[in-house]
Amino acid sequence: MPARLPDQAPSWFNHLILKSLKHYFMRFSNDQYRLSFCVVTLRKGNSPMITANYAHRLPADYDIALIRERAKRRGVIWDAVPDLFFKAFLLRERGRYGAIASSYSSLYLWRHDEAFRDFLVSGRYKVVTDGFGRAEIQTGFALDARRGRGQVARFAYKDERKIAPDADLTATFAAEIERNHKESEKAGAVAAIIAIDAKNWTLTRLLLSEHEPDGEQRGEAYEILHLARPLLDTLPRADQ
Repeated sequence: MPARLPDQAPSWFNHLILKSLKHYFMRFSNDQYRLSFCVVTLRKGNSPMITANYAHRLPADYDIALIRERAKRRGVIWDAVPDLFFKAFLLRERGRYGAIASSYSSLYLWRHDEAFRDFLVSGRYKVVTDGFGRAEIQTGFALDARRGRGQVARFAYKDERKIAPDADLTATFAAEIERNHKESEKAGAVAAIIAIDAKNWTLTRLLLSEHEPDGEQRGEAYEILHLARPLLDTLPRADQ
């Protein structure tokens, strides 16, 4: 079924659009760190979903076995976290799947922005900063998120696209939502998400898949070391 935007937005939608005009900043002295995010969602319901992603570049001589062990040890801690659709522990290893450098990263899909806030203020992120330092957190709000028929996600694909200044936003969003539906229906797809950063007007296409890179996928490929999926199975399928 083709995706389309509602002809007349409900009141909650208008409220979220008004919120999207605001930027929230948290500044920390000495570290010169700023976290900014804005709210935009086209998903039905009262709880906008938020994506969060951060990465840590690893030294060329870093022992990748330590990362694999860390993901294995810490992954199970996230298997029952409330208001979390999934957290993917990701690895890009130099010399594999097109990576020219190694990095360790995390990708989240939160049920709503309050859950992301709780992640920050509860101390969960402190575990990251204690081990790797404070990384920039890229956030976006999901225009659409669907589960596929795949079962075991082995790879994640991330493809970022700038929206042209003169693009028709309504048409762009509708086309991306429809495309995301189709992505979730492809063989091996475990989940497909399209997110928007409305500060920089950047779309991020995300795919969790059973299939390893074969040259057909666009964007960066990541090996999934562990996928915690407390609420992933509650996401709608493309035909819902």
